[in-house]
Amino acid sequence: MKKIVLLALIVFMNLFGSELALQKSFKNALIQADIVQKPIMFIVSRHTCKYCVMLEKETLSKDAVIETLNKDYVTYIAYTDDDDDAFPEEFWRPATPTIWFLDDEGKAMSEPIMGAVDEKNLLKILDTVSKSFAIQKQEQQINYMKSRL
Repeated sequence: MKKIVLLALIVFMNLFGSELALQKSFKNALIQADIVQKPIMFIVSRHTCKYCVMLEKETLSKDAVIETLNKDYVTYIAYTDDDDDAFPEEFWRPATPTIWFLDDEGKAMSEPIMGAVDEKNLLKILDTVSKSFAIQKQEQQINYMKSRL
């Protein structure tokens, strides 16, 4: 009986897939990132943008991407055609989609990625950013320890 229930659960999860955990606002993303000590993937997007739709439907909907983002990131998407401009002006760019990676304090970790990215390349980018974030946190801990000596 346990095997049947487990099999049914696996089939159910595969049929309905995972859902990307998105924050409701930039402010919430910052608060959550600080609490869980994870970087933020922040996307400036538009519903009417061909490449924004492509990014969401062809990349952000993939199970491997969803799993990685939900496990290692805080994710927020701002839609400029919804008048969602409640994010710092420094992150605005005239082209969309614009993908930013921010540390847990909301500071840009690099220049933004402009345009849609496929699953394979986004997963490589996410791995690189995760490693960079881990190094950044280690350096902060080392500097803190040195300051206490």
